[in-house]
Amino acid sequence: MTGSQTVAFSKNSTNLFFHILTKCNLACRHCYINPTQHGKDRLPLSTIKAWLGAFSKNSRSTNLIFLGGEPSLHPDLAAAVKYAGERGFGSITIDTNGYLFGDILSKITPKEVDYFSFSLDGATRETNDGLRGQGSYDTCLDGIRRAVRHGFKTSLIYTVSTDNIHELEMMPPLLENLKINRFFIQVIGLRGKAALEINESEPVASPQVTRSQWLDTVPGIARLIADRGIAVTYPKVFLEPGEMFECAGKVADNYFVFPNGRVYRCPLCEDFPIHSLCFQEDHLVPAARLNEQDFFELDIPEGCVMNKLIQPRNIDYDEKGVPEYKIACCLLKEEINGAR
Repeated sequence: MTGSQTVAFSKNSTNLFFHILTKCNLACRHCYINPTQHGKDRLPLSTIKAWLGAFSKNSRSTNLIFLGGEPSLHPDLAAAVKYAGERGFGSITIDTNGYLFGDILSKITPKEVDYFSFSLDGATRETNDGLRGQGSYDTCLDGIRRAVRHGFKTSLIYTVSTDNIHELEMMPPLLENLKINRFFIQVIGLRGKAALEINESEPVASPQVTRSQWLDTVPGIARLIADRGIAVTYPKVFLEPGEMFECAGKVADNYFVFPNGRVYRCPLCEDFPIHSLCFQEDHLVPAARLNEQDFFELDIPEGCVMNKLIQPRNIDYDEKGVPEYKIACCLLKEEINGAR
């Protein structure tokens, strides 16, 4: 049996989540992209290179993730990957919905990309396509198999919600059959489309699972998957009694870059103009205050301040109004190394 461990925020590495466009061929129900706040542009290659240059000082300790929208819709994705490799980034990942446009698998090599990371939100066609769009299940699985045949390492992201948590237990054999190397379980955040649905005049029920649903399901399934030799990572979400809350925005280097030039340090802030950095004439500069950095300094009994502000329904209180637990920073992860 493999054991899990909480992954401390690394002070010796940087994670750079680079959205090179926001356009996508799908319309996933829980998509976090917010064109009003993130922009609608497709960055030209010259801008991609300039912005990568702003983070290249410590490139060898930087994990670079190309995202969208759907990044393979960008005609210069291959060139961007090659340039990042020349600048010495520590690892390069492409996050994709599996459609793999532009014949991207033939334009780059496994030596140039560490992982293709695919998104699938159901073990069955019915559940996944209900969330991500008709035909996306079969296309994603086909894309994974093609990437594996080309020699690329693959990872899979499964965003847990009330619509698909019941199928998480069906994922272990599918992951093994697809020869997935890493599996990421994510908790759905009330951002982008999910936030809009909740805030409408006739709101739908929250897609977020309860604390008991998460704890009764996710850690156990993660261990079963790791026992098949697949590395598993999932967010801590709920802190145990006595565990100290720590904000990644204060102690780690994570950057979420969007086409309109905004650079956030916390993904929960991305629906609001409170980014802490921005690109101006291709130079990375501090943004005006008040911004997310000011929220990072606050200490509240509930743990994460941004969680309390935008998705407070996932916190329970006792009869005295005291929170029964703390919400962990969304970037604090549990990790189980796969072992056969």
